Amino acid sequence: MNDLNQDLSAEGAASGTHDKAAEASGAIHRFVTAEQVADAIRAAGCAVTLLQEDGVTRLHSASHGIGYQVHWGNTLGPDQYLDFTLSCPLRVQGGPLPDGLVDEWHRTRRLARLATHGDFLVLEMDVVVTGGVHLDYLSVAIRLWIQMMGQFFLHLRNFRADGAGSAGGAEGVLPENAALEPAPAGAEPVLQ
Repeated sequence: MNDLNQDLSAEGAASGTHDKAAEASGAIHRFVTAEQVADAIRAAGCAVTLLQEDGVTRLHSASHGIGYQVHWGNTLGPDQYLDFTLSCPLRVQGGPLPDGLVDEWHRTRRLARLATHGDFLVLEMDVVVTGGVHLDYLSVAIRLWIQMMGQFFLHLRNFRADGAGSAGGAEGVLPENAALEPAPAGAEPVLQ
């Protein structure tokens, strides 16, 4: 990936002013900026908060009443990103998740993954712009993310741990005393 970043870095440096023209003409973008991703989130109907932290713009938004963040991946230059991850961490309280919850999600869904990190259950979806994309691609990716979040919450509500998988009208995923709550803004799941 370093060779790819170096090749694209040289190209990005040469096209830094070109991307402003590309935006106006609807051309292909070889990287995205925080503002472009924020605009795509707004276009999908969600409010977005931009926070400056250590010289990096952090994006926070919400869908279905639950917050999510944008985590930047590979950079081409200042505020020039080749990929990013949309992340919705939920803290699990009151007991362990039922066996098979994550596996059933991965068997029945594509495009977004579930992971457990300590007492967090995290829905994540990667968006890659390496090679070039049109800004409409970002809007579609954000709309897809919002749809995946909705499916995630339905999956949690309808999952049956008795081996029958997801089904409407099921008891639900959590033991009586367990709860899922959004992680505090900016919380990072800790790998253990």
